[in-house]
Amino acid sequence: MSEELEQLLKNLKLRRMLEIYEEQLRAAEKQDVTYSEFLTRLLRAQWHHRQESALEYRIRRANLPERWSLETFPFDRQPGVSRKQIRTFAELDFLAKAENIIFIGPTAVGKSGLATGLVLKALENGYRCQFIRAQDLFDEMYASLADRSSRRLVKRLARLDILYIDELGYLNLKPEQTNIFFKLMEERYRRHSTIITTNLAYDEWPNFLGNRPMAEALLSRLRHCCHTVHIQGPPLRDPQG
Repeated sequence: MSEELEQLLKNLKLRRMLEIYEEQLRAAEKQDVTYSEFLTRLLRAQWHHRQESALEYRIRRANLPERWSLETFPFDRQPGVSRKQIRTFAELDFLAKAENIIFIGPTAVGKSGLATGLVLKALENGYRCQFIRAQDLFDEMYASLADRSSRRLVKRLARLDILYIDELGYLNLKPEQTNIFFKLMEERYRRHSTIITTNLAYDEWPNFLGNRPMAEALLSRLRHCCHTVHIQGPPLRDPQG
């Protein structure tokens, strides 16, 4: 490789082409391929590299604590989950329709694994997603009151293709937190999909949120375009000790 070509590849940030150039050149000479095919191989490798890098960036930005995929979910050990239904979700049609998915069930039945698998599938298809635990979300909402950044917080979370809220349960909420949460869900309503995992049945949400009229209005929006998955099955975690 000439110094000029090497510098051009660096300037154009074609790192993958730079890495494989000599190897592909030797292969091309050995196989007697055309110049067009040689260039196509280089560009194809660069394209795949950029796609993989972009996916890795989206996954990091999504803050997923684990990279559980739907392909590795133990459907055979969890009869409370419909494999067909989850595979339908994995086609991601719910995103185009701005539909929500809420997984309801006791601890360790696979709610987070399924939600994470769907988010990972969406990330692989170029969507913007973010994972956040419910406790952290409400803490962030409360902190935003101090510096008056609540509007910026809502705006940032409202534009995500998927907002995945994990472990929504009984928390000691202040009215201000409930108000911001309602505003966030209102902003996302019929625009983007929200995935929630919770051990609370819908009739327990008013007690959790502490404001029955607001909770009923929130549930009306969440459930209007929503798939509710009730998981009643054995725990998937092995007991300790």
